[in-house]
Amino acid sequence: MIRTKRVQSGDWRTVEWFWNASGTAFFQAPAGAQIKVRYGVGWFGFDRQKQTLDGVRFKKLTIGTASIARARMQVRVAQTVDVTYDVYPGNVSITTPEIPV
Repeated sequence: MIRTKRVQSGDWRTVEWFWNASGTAFFQAPAGAQIKVRYGVGWFGFDRQKQTLDGVRFKKLTIGTASIARARMQVRVAQTVDVTYDVYPGNVSITTPEIPV
């Protein structure tokens, strides 16, 4: 499912969250934006899969079925911008996004 969200510049912003669930998302732009998966809450949280977008290749974030805690897909951008990404809830074996190039 292709989604577009307005992401404010500054700190990490959550675009998708999961509770005891799995999911996969593909991001491509804007170049220079950072993406990651954040597990847990507050001081007890930790980051995984931190990547930087280059505006050309798709980057994939995955939250597995072992995620019994809260998990969030987050984006950080240098300036406020719309971010379009392709997200699939559940345990799917998608390897390429549906976002038109």
